Amino acid sequence: MRPGPRNLITDVAGLRVGNARDDALRSGVTVLTAEPPLACGVNVMGGAPGSRETDLLAPDKLVHGVDALVLSGGSAFGLAACDGVAEGLRAMGRGFQIGAVRVPIVPGAIVFDLLNGGDKGWQENPYPALGRMALEAAGPDFALGSEGGGTGALTHRWKGGLGSASAVLACGITIGALVVVNALGSVTRGDSRQFWAAPWEMQGEFGGLGLSGPYAPEAEPPPVKRLGEATTIAIVATDAVLDKAGLTRLATAAQDGMARAILPSHTPFDGDLVFAASTGAKPLPDPALTPFLLGHAAACVLARAIARAVHAASPRPGDLQPCWNEAARA
Repeated sequence: MRPGPRNLITDVAGLRVGNARDDALRSGVTVLTAEPPLACGVNVMGGAPGSRETDLLAPDKLVHGVDALVLSGGSAFGLAACDGVAEGLRAMGRGFQIGAVRVPIVPGAIVFDLLNGGDKGWQENPYPALGRMALEAAGPDFALGSEGGGTGALTHRWKGGLGSASAVLACGITIGALVVVNALGSVTRGDSRQFWAAPWEMQGEFGGLGLSGPYAPEAEPPPVKRLGEATTIAIVATDAVLDKAGLTRLATAAQDGMARAILPSHTPFDGDLVFAASTGAKPLPDPALTPFLLGHAAACVLARAIARAVHAASPRPGDLQPCWNEAARA
């Protein structure tokens, strides 16, 4: 495996990602979209998820494609970002055809960032407008760190953020990850700046510090967030032909990447969720072996994307946590 040319999820040809943020709100929205619609599956392992339209992604449900996926801040209020995205897609003539009507299919997931110091005293929910702005900004290149859905993200120790990474398999299939890291757990070992994801790092993409010293499993980390305040939400995407069942399995395998990069993961306090999407551009070189390899690659790219989210976070006035990169200069 090697990273794609951008080392972003948009190395999967046809995918576009857009961010929108509100610095006073300390929150934002990230949208992934493509044309035509994407096949999609989902896996939820956290104990406190917040999501929209995930039930229709089950292999036995009618709709076989989604027009966009949304990762948003704002807790339950942030689910309204999907409304703004749906309105934007409707204006573009996108959506599931039912007679003369088109209904955009826009699943989404949210993180809790309501206690991060931003001004949450809005009179009108800001997330529909942020969702539409993110859709309109969608393109092949986008910023990481304190952007989009990761604008106000926090973790156990460091400021969280938006991350992405990609990999091209030897068979030519591409896979990428996009993630908002707002976890209860820690992305680094103890008091150090060494990322737990270090064994999967490629080309020094998040500092090249490596990983040293044993992990003591008896060292039980105290939760620094309360029930429902933490979540990591992600998308893994590929150009390989996979149906909804195969994508559900891919999302499940990708959860291993979350557990590699964040300790602990999948707690009762987190709402950890992974979407898996496919453009279907390339047939599987080996119908038995390629899905196995993709599962491994999905876990690796998600672990890398999580570390890159924290690595890229930038300081802003009023931050409640330090940035990983700022600590390097201290």
